[in-house]
Amino acid sequence: MRIGDLSKRTGVSPRSLRYYEEQGLLTSSRSDAGQRHYSDAAVQRVSLIRQLFDAGMSSRVIATVLPCVDVPGDLGVAEETFTAMMRERDRIDADIAHLIETRDAIDVLIRANSRHRAELSTAPEPVAQST
Repeated sequence: MRIGDLSKRTGVSPRSLRYYEEQGLLTSSRSDAGQRHYSDAAVQRVSLIRQLFDAGMSSRVIATVLPCVDVPGDLGVAEETFTAMMRERDRIDADIAHLIETRDAIDVLIRANSRHRAELSTAPEPVAQST
């Protein structure tokens, strides 16, 4: 299939698909006219790449992880991929911890603001002074 067809089937822009190729995440063959052609398996490959990007992985890390999918029986590849995935999991855990701290800080501000609003709503109205 051509790049436009792959784009329609995956919802990923042709520009992104070209980027995936530049990064070594996706491959295509070329026609005599230089047009990219992808196999049907590229649809699943693009879906996996999107999932990994959505998980916060960089293209560099994804390039490290994908060989485990491509060469599942290679112990060296499996070990390298395992190390990369553990690093990414640790990074995600740290991001989650930071987000929880941020949410907790916002909760403190929300409680303080709620008390302040409650105090303001029960305060007597100021009396306008006439001149």
